[in-house]
Amino acid sequence: MTEATCKREIELEIPADNVQKAAEKVARDIARMARIPGFRPGKAPVTLVRRRFAEDIQGEVVQSLVPEYLGKALDEKKLIPVTRPAIDHVEFKEGEPLKFRAVFEVLPEFELGDYKNLRVHVDEIQVGDEQVDKALEEMRERAASYVPLEGQPAKDGDYALIKLMGMPAGGGEPVRADNILCHLGGEETLESFTENLRGARAGESKQFESRYPDDYPDPKLAGKTYNYSVNVLDVKEKKLPELNDEFAKDAAGEQAGISTLAELRAKVRENLNAAREHEQAVQAREKILETLVHQHDFPVPEALIESQMDVRLERVVRSLAAQGVDPRAVNVDWVSLRRNQRPKAVNDVKAELLLDRIAEAEKIEATDEDVEKEIAALSERSGESVTALRARLTKQGALDRMKSKLRSDKVTEWLHRTARIETTARNEK
Repeated sequence: MTEATCKREIELEIPADNVQKAAEKVARDIARMARIPGFRPGKAPVTLVRRRFAEDIQGEVVQSLVPEYLGKALDEKKLIPVTRPAIDHVEFKEGEPLKFRAVFEVLPEFELGDYKNLRVHVDEIQVGDEQVDKALEEMRERAASYVPLEGQPAKDGDYALIKLMGMPAGGGEPVRADNILCHLGGEETLESFTENLRGARAGESKQFESRYPDDYPDPKLAGKTYNYSVNVLDVKEKKLPELNDEFAKDAAGEQAGISTLAELRAKVRENLNAAREHEQAVQAREKILETLVHQHDFPVPEALIESQMDVRLERVVRSLAAQGVDPRAVNVDWVSLRRNQRPKAVNDVKAELLLDRIAEAEKIEATDEDVEKEIAALSERSGESVTALRARLTKQGALDRMKSKLRSDKVTEWLHRTARIETTARNEK
């Protein structure tokens, strides 16, 4: 047994008398059901049954006695495995004790250090005129209109409305798209599209080759070369609305009660401050957990690390799927990606163990009411009824996980309230 890890080993012996009694019972049970040539069912001698079904009897005895004696040993030693014990080194000889070894992991023992009044630094939340102006410009961009340039050739800065079909060089599945706005000269536009569509007029067709860079955001296109056939449907110019009171009313909507640009600027500043405060709170909680983990040095069960690595990998897969990307089609070394998650997974598990200990120390619990509120919130977001959602979560065994997560969140909030949070000034106008 190595104290520097969470791995534990127990070697046990089950008395020969107990093994013999169990073997005889199993043999009798088999004798009642076994079909042996020359004997009617249930009439074969037990000694013959024990010879003929020796391996089956041993297996049944091990399955019935080992969990019982291991459970007693764990209770006596006050050990709680976090993984199902692996049984090996089994020695089963007639008339002798049954010997075996159990290997498992337990939660680490550690002293909880100072976790009150933790000191962390976060970014300042001040919002200046520059950020307000930028937000207003983004609102103007979203409200932009695209005006046809009748008969004019496309130039840099214009938008070509196109229909395209692309065949990958070397063969493969073609790419088709209708009614795509291509911004000539834009940072987001491949240079080959700008070069070949510059000077084009509505109704013209173009054929050209495009190679996508290896780091292109869409993994389906990254590093590939396509031969495109493009029909120019129209050439348009982007028109931004004037930044005035009329724009403020339209952008805010009728329900907002905003009638002037000054009121819109004030509302934008308020929203930006609220968003930055939220960002600061998230940042503070992350740094609190980082500080806690850094201040405590203890081993972590390997099984929990492996599980957390899987959780992190699943997040990557879900993120790709949410972007419409088939994870199976992405050129990613999933084994290396999973392995690289290990350091963060270790810290995740440490943080959860620390939060659990703090919850016990401070008597912080997630109540049934907390769970019901969370279910109601999930129901509202998903559109699934509360009753159906609760039934599904219960069937999946997810309610306990939900309660554990809510408890951890409450501890994190408590740590946030008690921490000394200091801001670091930013150079923002």
